[in-house]
Amino acid sequence: MQTATARKIRTIALVGNPNTGKSTLFGGLSGVPQRVGNYPGVTVEKTLGEVQHAGEVWTLVDLPGTYSLAPRSPDEMVAVDVLFGRLDDVPVPDVVLCVAAANNLERNLYLLSQVLEVGRPVVLALTMWDVAQDHGLRIDVPALSERLGVPVVPVEAHRGIGLESLKDALAEAGRTTCPAAQGPFPPAFLEETARLAGFLSSRRTLAGEDRLPRYLVERLLLDTGGYLEGRLYGDQNGDGRAVREELEAARGRLAAAGCTVPGVETTARYGWIARAVSGIVHHPDAPASTWGDRLDAVLTHRFWGLLALAAVLLLMFSAVFSWAQGPMDAIDAGIGWVSAQLQARLPEGPLLSLLTDGIIGGIGAVVVFLPQIFILFFLLTSLEECGYLSRAAYLMDRLMVRVGLSGKSFIPLLSSFACAIPGVMATRVIEDRRDRLTTILIAPLMSCSARLPVYTLMIAAFIPDRRFLGGLLGLQGLVLFAMYAVGIVVAAVAALILKRTLLRGEAPSFLMEMPPYKWPSPRVVVHRMLERGWDFLRNAGTIIFAVSIVMWGALYYPRLSTKEMAPLAAEKVRLEAEREGARVAGDAEKEELAADGLADVANRIEGAQKRQSVLGRLGHLIEPAVRPLGWDWRIGSGVIASFPAREVVVATLGVIFDVGREVEEDEGSQRLGDALRSATWPSGKPLFDIPVALSIMVFFALCAQCVSTLAVIGRETGTWTWPAFTFAYMTAVAYVAALLVYQGGTWLGL
Repeated sequence: MQTATARKIRTIALVGNPNTGKSTLFGGLSGVPQRVGNYPGVTVEKTLGEVQHAGEVWTLVDLPGTYSLAPRSPDEMVAVDVLFGRLDDVPVPDVVLCVAAANNLERNLYLLSQVLEVGRPVVLALTMWDVAQDHGLRIDVPALSERLGVPVVPVEAHRGIGLESLKDALAEAGRTTCPAAQGPFPPAFLEETARLAGFLSSRRTLAGEDRLPRYLVERLLLDTGGYLEGRLYGDQNGDGRAVREELEAARGRLAAAGCTVPGVETTARYGWIARAVSGIVHHPDAPASTWGDRLDAVLTHRFWGLLALAAVLLLMFSAVFSWAQGPMDAIDAGIGWVSAQLQARLPEGPLLSLLTDGIIGGIGAVVVFLPQIFILFFLLTSLEECGYLSRAAYLMDRLMVRVGLSGKSFIPLLSSFACAIPGVMATRVIEDRRDRLTTILIAPLMSCSARLPVYTLMIAAFIPDRRFLGGLLGLQGLVLFAMYAVGIVVAAVAALILKRTLLRGEAPSFLMEMPPYKWPSPRVVVHRMLERGWDFLRNAGTIIFAVSIVMWGALYYPRLSTKEMAPLAAEKVRLEAEREGARVAGDAEKEELAADGLADVANRIEGAQKRQSVLGRLGHLIEPAVRPLGWDWRIGSGVIASFPAREVVVATLGVIFDVGREVEEDEGSQRLGDALRSATWPSGKPLFDIPVALSIMVFFALCAQCVSTLAVIGRETGTWTWPAFTFAYMTAVAYVAALLVYQGGTWLGL
């Protein structure tokens, strides 16, 4: 029974099943301003918003979508901890707003039956109300509210219908108190719960709690996996052992009484649900076929559904990879214009280099990814909101389950072919923690667009252009395809190994309620797109910028002395004089030759400076480690320099081999290819050959040379452990693969 008090509402916890419109309701109640972060120590995202009503401002906490409050991992424990006020960084909720889809009410009430035992005032929001009516469902809302003992409010959040009534119900609930309801269990289970509560009253939890809420005592009895027991009391000697023995004895007594756990919970709760909705929820005798059913017959079909999915994925892939190119080029042009303005106004020196190559270049390395992130999340949110994403996951599940993943991993992995950053961020659609983490850890193995400059440089310079099948197939094209294929194969193997070791667990059963089709809410789509972009800039962007500054310093310092640079400086002065003399004399040909000579001297000066910089010295330091790959210190320096972004290796090799930075154009690329072909070891042996080129490509196909991706992995997982692990395992795999390719190719005489 609820009792009126003078207490005011401050915090609302929003809880509900996945695919019930919970995110849309959150956006409808809180509007655009939100605070996003991770709960401490877990990968679960914490989203806070503000609800304004009748002059009051309430904090709305969006809990992870869940089917029940039965924690089996740290991520799943978050909802329970928040509801019971066990987290220091989240206020104790004054009201719990439970979301249930009206078109699947019986299934959703399972979670409500658990929430009622928390001991907080509860309001039930019935979403999908229009869908339920279209299906012919009739729900007596006042009778349902009376039988459940909580306010029940139908809403259509995407249209803003029912939101004010819901706020009124929340405000009223905030002025009441509510004792924890007793679970719908048989007497034998309730007696064992009371006995266990008395036993635990003399034992403090690891968090220092003297007495557990009754709900957590029930969960200890029901949790045969032992996660909650270990979390609360540990699994060592002392209290942990005593609690374990008492739990085993209690479960034995329950089994003898015919209440085998954990099955007793399912039976008890669904029995309670059946009684709660009896005579209140009326289903149509013969459900009419809706347009959504007819659309599902096509979109989930084995053949036509896959064709539709291929078309959708082609659109998404093209959008992330191609549509973003214009904005990205505009950002690059803007960054280039700013750098040019600085170069025109400042003298040569460390300040100019820091501003153009370090600060401006670092900002460009961050902002350039925004178009891809915006486009990806605009499309992903639209597909999720309209209900198609669940159908796509269903179609791909049969293939993905073979590597230990579910169908939901397919789209993030596909997105990673354009760029791993939006691909990693797209894993947020995966609820299962192990699946999401595994997908994050293998996403960088997909060959992103940043690897393409490395592939094209090496293939054009060293792979013969041989044709097969009447010219339909070419060796260069086959090698390029092989670079993409090797990432896919290694990713599949890595997923299998991870799911059997660090992230042990079978591929989760693909249980997904197909949400009804609906038009996406423009406000929700645009807001989530902007939110993800800002999230990237605020978190990963700062790290990328910092690393860019560090890499600039490693490439710039220490500088050669004036004496060491004297020969090149003298040659530069001579050529400047020749160019000026030719200009005065009107000799255009001689002036052009002098200008080309000046460009060559500038490249040699920059190459000399980089070769003796910290980065160049590191290249010499690691040369013994990379020689088995067929590399010398120059290639090693390029690999180190490519850590901020893989494509940087091309420009770095251009500098080290005295070709210059501008190697992206055809002429510059050709000059770099010529320089690589003519490079030699001190003995005079050619530095590059086919095995060396293949080893470099394989290394870059499998390595983690992208600080931006690692920063996003750290942001998404909430810890630096997984980015470090990703860098370590991918670098080790890349090294071993490159070693095998070079040594094998040399042995075969390539």
